[in-house]
Amino acid sequence: MGAALPARNQGTGADASAALNVLKYGAKGDGSTRDTRAIQAAIDAAHQGGGGAVVFPPGRFLSGSVQLKPGVALHLDHGATLLASKDPADFNAYEKLDFKNAADKETSFFHHALVWAENAEQIAITGTGTIHGNRQTRGGPKPIAFKRCKFVTIDGITILDSPNYCISLLGTDYVVIDSVTILNGYADGIDPDCCRHVRIANCHIESWDDAIVPKTSYSLGERRSTENLTVTNCILASNCNAFKLGTESGGDFKNITVSSCTFFSRSSTRPPISGISLLSVDGSNIDGVAISNIAMADVRCPIFLRLGNRGRDMPTPLAGTLKNVVMSNIVATNALWPCAITGIPGHLVEGVALNNLQISYRGGGARAQSRAEVPEVPAKYPTADMFKVYPAYGFWCRHARDIHLSSVRLNWSAPDARPAVVCDEVSSLSIDGLAAPQAKEGAALLLFHEVRDALIRGCRPGEATDVFLQVSGTASKRISLLANDFSGVRRPVDLAADASKQSVAEVGNHR
Repeated sequence: MGAALPARNQGTGADASAALNVLKYGAKGDGSTRDTRAIQAAIDAAHQGGGGAVVFPPGRFLSGSVQLKPGVALHLDHGATLLASKDPADFNAYEKLDFKNAADKETSFFHHALVWAENAEQIAITGTGTIHGNRQTRGGPKPIAFKRCKFVTIDGITILDSPNYCISLLGTDYVVIDSVTILNGYADGIDPDCCRHVRIANCHIESWDDAIVPKTSYSLGERRSTENLTVTNCILASNCNAFKLGTESGGDFKNITVSSCTFFSRSSTRPPISGISLLSVDGSNIDGVAISNIAMADVRCPIFLRLGNRGRDMPTPLAGTLKNVVMSNIVATNALWPCAITGIPGHLVEGVALNNLQISYRGGGARAQSRAEVPEVPAKYPTADMFKVYPAYGFWCRHARDIHLSSVRLNWSAPDARPAVVCDEVSSLSIDGLAAPQAKEGAALLLFHEVRDALIRGCRPGEATDVFLQVSGTASKRISLLANDFSGVRRPVDLAADASKQSVAEVGNHR
């Protein structure tokens, strides 16, 4: 029988038998005296004594890098602040790696941090106190950096003014992050990189860069998956992406859920690029992602799925896969760009189901944009603003298979003359119960190019709809319109000159 998973740390009060008060080891807590040596001495004593809690009573404890040892918890009492020194010399240098990788310093290094640990088990940071990054710009030590650790709890604390990834985890397994507040982060909020069995719950994160961004970088010198990860009951604000898989995507992503979260913008001058981004561009296989009960406001792109082929840290770039993704019960308001599901030629996004979505857009797009050529750019950095012009206002899907949209309701604040949905080289497509407006003299509500084996069912276009579906491409075939209400539609189907007359069949539609 395998070893049992240890019980979650519940925090440790100053009166616990194994607790060591940092004041007893010479810490002053006055905000000006460097308490680094005293804090490290308390940690070392707890470790040498078989483990326990190092307690910070109320005060401001100025410190440089301290190493958290196996079996030790840091407990910040209410009113306690662990304050990062402003002097770079008080922090460890970047560790030396015996391999090369293309990731940036923030992703690759873990010793240049306020609290760091490596190859440590049964460690924790708990309490209602604060870790203060003490910076006003990006660039500096991480507040918390754990590498190759196991059985980790981070509970209750607040992290302020972080110049680097606030909670940075690499190759770290069996992690619980609960009820953590992150405010004014200048970089990412929480980064589980190549981590397994991670639970993030009840957190409030406000960061300039991505709020929660699981990665699979090459920073361990090997490709390792991030899997069995769940995010729930969190409030996320960002100027980049609220929840994102990828950017660094050399290893696989498996069995990941996000539920009951809200996303909002930190700034009206730069609203978030995306609410949800799932990105495989370095050979990663993303397989098994479930996202539900999400409300987002003022996010430019609500949902962005991208399979590309940048090939970072690969001798020969080779695209991975992005499949088996389910999203349901999502509300987005004041979006700017359409939801996007995009692969590249020869490598398709597949197995994506989107159910019960309600999205309102700003609108204002021109009909000419629906005919814009969107470049493939397979090796480009993946982000929802990588395509300068989108041909649709609601959903854009290209190089994909087995895509299902059900009970999707779209709207806009200003009329948008682009199609609601554009599908380009898509097969095994179903659209069920779509509700979306069409602008006067706008393009067709749905635009299909090279689409095969599609079923459009139960849609009820508005009375002002001119053309419901426009089909083009010699490969378009077996497109079925079933039980739609076309009573307010002037022309249900428009076939381009290169589309076969047999490409579309109508069954049981109301006119």
